[in-house]
Amino acid sequence: MKQSTFQLTNTNGVVVEFISLGARITAVKLPHDDQLIDIVVGYDSPEKCAQGDGYMGAICGRMANRIDQGRFSLDNTHYQLEQNDGNNHLHGGSKGYHTKVWEVKEISLSGYSSAYELYIFSPDGDQNYPGNLDIKVIYALSNNNELLIDYKAKTDKKTILNLTSHPYFNLKGVGEPSVLDHVLEINANHFTPIKNDGIPTGEIKSVRNTGMDFSAPTLLKDRVLGNDEYIKQKGGLDHNWVINKGEEKLVFAARVTEPLTGRTVEVHTTQPGLQVYTALHFDGSEIGKGGFPINKYSGIALEAQNFPDAPNHNNFPSTELSPGETYHQQVTYRFGY
Repeated sequence: MKQSTFQLTNTNGVVVEFISLGARITAVKLPHDDQLIDIVVGYDSPEKCAQGDGYMGAICGRMANRIDQGRFSLDNTHYQLEQNDGNNHLHGGSKGYHTKVWEVKEISLSGYSSAYELYIFSPDGDQNYPGNLDIKVIYALSNNNELLIDYKAKTDKKTILNLTSHPYFNLKGVGEPSVLDHVLEINANHFTPIKNDGIPTGEIKSVRNTGMDFSAPTLLKDRVLGNDEYIKQKGGLDHNWVINKGEEKLVFAARVTEPLTGRTVEVHTTQPGLQVYTALHFDGSEIGKGGFPINKYSGIALEAQNFPDAPNHNNFPSTELSPGETYHQQVTYRFGY
């Protein structure tokens, strides 16, 4: 599959690259001493992206994250989705939006130095989800070093929808083996505890007096390699936090800092949740950029989204989308260096 690489650039010399397959973000390059440091974990070419980990940098859907047993109901109609993560459904299934070739066109967007609009049509019955869905995503880069991801979708039949972006960051650059020396801060007073298979119990629990409290900047290795019961359960972070909402449409969700270089990535979003994932399923068998293996803890994903398994929990924010409504969510990644 021949793939073109598209570039977003700004006046500061920041470069963001993506491909049409899965709308995958393949690089974020930040200036440093007359060179560019790529802080996104991934592969050396679009062809290797197609052969490698399917979710790396991609837009995931129709339902990002997990659905218990792959089952949900809408208006007393029961749906069975593919069980592609043990007994559960993950990230829209094995042929989700991360496998689709998106239409890409360059656009002008006020306040941004460069921008593209991406589009796919997801037909009724796609991966057994109901409703014909039109999805448009904008990628745009500002001169404030903010990467905007703007999602919009419409359906002709009631459906469920939860889109997220899945880049892995390592702020030290290509080939660095671990992010455990990065510092994480999350704007959340609560999280959603999970069972061993990653499905939420349904509880919305305070982070106080737990290792899930990242309300102050915290060195990752102190928690990931510590004794907190929730983190030991997964061997790292693969959890959803409930973002503290303010009056602003886009609210601060999280910040990751690499102390030696001073590089940062900050997330703002309209979404209610943030899944933080420390690349737990990698084992070195995937060969990434520069010929370096991709290992456990090689990167950190900051996935702004709705809560996992939300359709099966009435106390979680709704993922339902009806005809006449527009799904509209935004996330920005702001880069510092």
